[in-house]
Amino acid sequence: MKKSYWGIKLQDLFLFNCGSSHHSYRFMGAHPLKWRGKQGVRFAVWAPTAQAVSVVGDFNGWNSAGASLERAGETGIFVGFIEGLEQGALYKYRIVSSEDEVLLKSDPYAFYSERRPNTASIVYGLPEFEWSDAAWYSSRQKIPSYERPLLIYEAHAGSWKIKGKEDYYTYAELANMLVPYVVEWGYTHIEFLPLMEHPLDQSWGYQVTGFYSPTSRYGSPEQLKQLINECHMQGIGVILDWVPGHFCKDEHGLRRFDGSPLYEGADWKRAELPLWGTLSFDYARSEVRSFLISNAIYWLEQFHFDGLRVDAVATIIDLHMDKPPELHTLNADGGHINLHAIAFLKALNETVFHYYPNLLMLAEDSSSYASVTKPTYMGGLGFNYKWNMGWMNDMLRYMALSPADRTQQHHLLTFSIWYAFSENFVLPLSHDEVVHGKRSLLNKMWGSYEQKFAQLRMFYGYWIAHPGKKLLFMGGEWGQFDEWKDQDMLDWDVLQYDSHQSMHQYVKKLNHMYRNQPILWENDFDPACFQWIDVNNSEQSQISFIRRSKSGLLLAIVNFSGNDYSHYRIGAPEYGIYSLLMHSNEVEHGGTATAVTREIHSEEIPMHGQAFSISLELPPFTFMLFSFTAKDIEPRGDDVDGS
Repeated sequence: MKKSYWGIKLQDLFLFNCGSSHHSYRFMGAHPLKWRGKQGVRFAVWAPTAQAVSVVGDFNGWNSAGASLERAGETGIFVGFIEGLEQGALYKYRIVSSEDEVLLKSDPYAFYSERRPNTASIVYGLPEFEWSDAAWYSSRQKIPSYERPLLIYEAHAGSWKIKGKEDYYTYAELANMLVPYVVEWGYTHIEFLPLMEHPLDQSWGYQVTGFYSPTSRYGSPEQLKQLINECHMQGIGVILDWVPGHFCKDEHGLRRFDGSPLYEGADWKRAELPLWGTLSFDYARSEVRSFLISNAIYWLEQFHFDGLRVDAVATIIDLHMDKPPELHTLNADGGHINLHAIAFLKALNETVFHYYPNLLMLAEDSSSYASVTKPTYMGGLGFNYKWNMGWMNDMLRYMALSPADRTQQHHLLTFSIWYAFSENFVLPLSHDEVVHGKRSLLNKMWGSYEQKFAQLRMFYGYWIAHPGKKLLFMGGEWGQFDEWKDQDMLDWDVLQYDSHQSMHQYVKKLNHMYRNQPILWENDFDPACFQWIDVNNSEQSQISFIRRSKSGLLLAIVNFSGNDYSHYRIGAPEYGIYSLLMHSNEVEHGGTATAVTREIHSEEIPMHGQAFSISLELPPFTFMLFSFTAKDIEPRGDDVDGS
């Protein structure tokens, strides 16, 4: 038996077969190298049931025979070296299946691919990039992410701004445009919708064919690295939307890769995802686990992403999710949880945090599965954050109600606190909520044009003050009226109108206020950070609460009704001065409040179970946030010692 195959050690192949290869991309796929004095490209591809595998491409005129690869023992991997081949060559694998079917497949490990509609892989090594983000990495090590602000700007690279129809800005151009904007508006991170190669623009990158290929729509892998490097230089983290739950059925992709159900598994009921027209991965197969875990490490190691938002966790772990009854299957225990998927997710997170302890692993999970953000040694899945889909659904449902109906649905406002500390939550206002006829965030609000703006400002204030980290999809920051159109650029033109411009500046001020107030983020996941003042005021549709931390306290008041209260009294926990930080209804933000009191002194009048209270003017559809400065209680006349 050979000790190696053109430099690939048997140990590497063994680990790949066992599901324990964390860096399989270092030897799988196409790698330019010099072997025994000869320059060329080494190929390695997993096709265990194939009779034969060869490489065809522009270098041999797409000759039907191709350059044959050698079977590496019993590993199921075919390996070969083509002398004289250079970076940039187009290629595919020609696979003869066990049934004599001839398949032309793109490389699952291709590091670069042709732009659609073409589907060939491109020989593209792992070139060194001159990173200059050491200071960013050093700062990231100092404080756990839980104790830092996390305000994510979710963006789709193909529609934030574009030059024209299907004429996109490159990664490098986005580095000069998007990054300064995100910095100016106060976000801490950009989260990109999937950037892997995909054939259909309308899938937004969620139906992948090239899991290791940065999509060629926006330029080269080096340009993507340039974009991320610039983000880090400007103090911005970058999160990649990652899709390990399914893949599309295009013939050049993973489906029946060697003529057999390989990546998708043999049980078609489990493989089929009819809602999306895709196939789910077979997490029971060790080589599939090596492929996926290595893919996660690839993006983190080679591109310096600061985290992964793992898509569709609910679908990954639930055998029945998004499937009709005829496709339901059961696990070995008779339940509907995918036990192999659970094991995969735990192994994924353990591996990622082994190499990158301070990374962000965010689960986009709509299920009620417990302990998603608990460590695996405590029985959890091992993520460090989970999207709070319950909060998002309840709040958007509530904001669409008329003020009269809100009095009967007050629980939609308050229920989230019952479970807010059961996981480490991110409060997402994401792309999924502003497409497919769901309307934009602004247009979800009840009421007239002016009332919609007032309520969106109020809603954003409540979102910022509620425990949990934050995520907002692009366009929401200026109140885009139309829902997201993935084939067109965002409606930047609406910023010529005062209402949208005022919203834009309000969100900017709100974001920076959040960044500058540690009370809003340094202990998000400690129940001690939150205290209700008035929680049951359903008749007036109002809530008030305290945020606390070692840095002090903030008092938040939200009026979800259309009524104006000129002398509204609420309880206050301490005696002193309450200074206004944010008022969503001020004229400068597009509201109607002209005379706003900046400081309010609490009084020794008990209210809402508190020893003190404050009186203020509370306009309709308004969010107000106050900081607090303690002050000694002045003695009353009958308390003065007259001796």
